[in-house]
Formats: sequence, structure tokens, C-alpha cells
Amino acid sequence: MGSEMCIRDRRTMDIVISLVGIIVLFIPMCIMALIIFLDDKGNPFFSQTRITENGKPFKMYKLRSMCMDAEKKFAEVQKKNKCDGIAFKSDEDSRITRIGKFIRKTSIDEIPQLLNVLKGDMSIIGPRPPLPREVVLYTPEHMNRLLVKGGLSCVCQVEGRSDMEFDKWIETDIEYIKERSIVKDISLISVSYTHLRAHETLRH
Repeated sequence: MGSEMCIRDRRTMDIVISLVGIIVLFIPMCIMALIIFLDDKGNPFFSQTRITENGKPFKMYKLRSMCMDAEKKFAEVQKKNKCDGIAFKSDEDSRITRIGKFIRKTSIDEIPQLLNVLKGDMSIIGPRPPLPREVVLYTPEHMNRLLVKGGLSCVCQVEGRSDMEFDKWIETDIEYIKERSIVKDISLISVSYTHLRAHETLRH
């Protein structure tokens, strides 16, 4: 998916952005982790197996936004899935904590994934890494999402279209992979940063 030079340039960009992000956001992340811990005395960090480039599994890090036994309760909330495809999404997920609702809305829960990017598990921009239970249900067409590393952010999220139908989401990811370039990634990162700044302005 691109020349060796493009791959090297993208990796360099990922390292620089993730390293700067970790340095800038380390203290805010630690403060939020402490708040999560004080809320229910549970581990504020959460790791989950996801699938990235060429079907490779890895541990994706997040600030915990759900109760400690969320995985065990998945079957209970699965019937509330509002996504029309393989992925799960619900506005009435009882597993999400009070603080979890806030950090999900502001994407603060994703900050630890900067470490995944620095390690090389993920890229700043790319299809969001799916769960193993989702991948086993993929069609050959869906598998094309795994031709590149999963991303901290994807086209649908950057463009505010995260509620689109599952097949359309897949189509958008595959289209991005076909047209992928450093220039396009920088443009998406710029838009993502602008949205984040706008959100912070509205909050204040």
C-alpha cells in the first residue's frame, strides 16, 4: 500500500506525532486516570486485543470507560446494538461509567493509544482496529480493511460520520486505503485537530 519511502515517511510522522502527544498529554492523562481510580477503585487503564495490518493481533490501550466486568456483561447489552452490521454500538450501554461517558465524548479515553502508535502497532490515521470477534465474521471485501495498520482516528471519525451504516463505513475505509498518501493523512490530522480545538472552545 505505497512505496517503501511513503511507508518510512508515514512511520516517521507517526513517531513524531505520538511522541509529542505523549509528552503534552501525559499529565492530563495521569490526572484522568486518578479520577477514574478514585471513582470505583479499579484499574484506570484497559487493554483489549484488536486486529491490525495483515490480521496481526495486538493489545490496544485505553483509559477505562466501563465497569470492571464489562466484557462479561457484553451478552447482556448486545441486543441493544444500534449498528446494522458486525460492529457493536449502543447509546444505552449500562456498562459505561459516569466518567466514562465524558471521556468517550471527548475521546480522552483514546490517549493511551498514542503508545500503540509509538510502538508501531497502529498509525495516527487508518481504519479503526476491529475486535477478533468481528473479524471472524468479515467477508473477503471487509478483510481489505486489514491491508494497512489500524489508526488512532479514521476518515469517518474525522469527518463526523461515525454513525453511518457498517457497510458504508467499510467502503469508506477501503476507499481511504486506495487513495492513501502522506498529504491526505496530514490533511485529516489537521481537520481532527481543528475539531478538537473547536470542541474545547465550546466547552469554555
